[in-house]
Amino acid sequence: MGPAELPALAQQFLREMRDVRRLSPHSVAAYRRDLQRLVQLAGATPLATLKAADIRRAAGRLHARGLAPSSIARMLSAWRSFFRYAAMRQAGEANPALGVRGPRRGQRLPKALAPDEAMALAAHQEDDGALAVRDHALVELLYSSGLRLSELVALDWRAFGSEAGQAASAGWIDLAERELTVTGKGSQRRTVPIGRQALAALQAWIGVRPGLAAAGERALFVSNRGTRLSPRSVQMRLGRLAAHLGLGVQVHPHVLRHSMASHVLQSSGDLRAVQELLGHKNIATTQIYTRLDWQHLAKAYDACHPRARAKPGRA
Repeated sequence: MGPAELPALAQQFLREMRDVRRLSPHSVAAYRRDLQRLVQLAGATPLATLKAADIRRAAGRLHARGLAPSSIARMLSAWRSFFRYAAMRQAGEANPALGVRGPRRGQRLPKALAPDEAMALAAHQEDDGALAVRDHALVELLYSSGLRLSELVALDWRAFGSEAGQAASAGWIDLAERELTVTGKGSQRRTVPIGRQALAALQAWIGVRPGLAAAGERALFVSNRGTRLSPRSVQMRLGRLAAHLGLGVQVHPHVLRHSMASHVLQSSGDLRAVQELLGHKNIATTQIYTRLDWQHLAKAYDACHPRARAKPGRA
């Protein structure tokens, strides 16, 4: 079936998207395709007379044909925009797509390393050079404290107040107290413990850091130029380290955050503690790790339980 011919009002809508709102040709083309799909689904029914039930039925047909929930959600958004435009030009006609929701998207589980993989990654140090000592410390700290990448690179080597024209520290470490403080999402500040192995790695890094850091540099982790390490540099170093160890998975900083949360939950079962460590405002955000933990248990069952390994057809 070829592209459906659009009614005059839909053509006017697309021209407004192009000429008034200055959308890109790609965006205008996407709107056109979504409206053509709606015309095809509506059949002989004019767009101006569609009701909410018609839109809901159209979305259901798309879902039945196997279209991804994200694609259906995009189409519904385009249809809502069109009907909003139509309502402004047709004496306040109701928007039939306004209350229609697409099918729920499957919840994606965060990726996490197995405990032995995470420990191998955190413990590995290629040589005794200053950069290798730094990389060892930052990987240990990511896995120990479950930091976001932005929180890691914002850490200062100690707490600084507003001085010398600089802002107060957004995050810092306190080795004496074996803890660190960071400012997370929503400007929420939290303090989390530093694990024993991470503490030793940080002490080693602090010992060699003065030989690399520029004068007056407050950052805990610095580049070979002596300035604050960038997020991209951390991602690249971590990726190379994982490849060197042959882990066979793409490792980025958030994988270590997920791994810490999953492993702590597997060991303790304390969801509230994991919520505090991660700095989640809503515990519902943390509850996804219970699904990850269940996935781990299910795999262990399938691999080890004699009934799971029974041959098909045998009781």
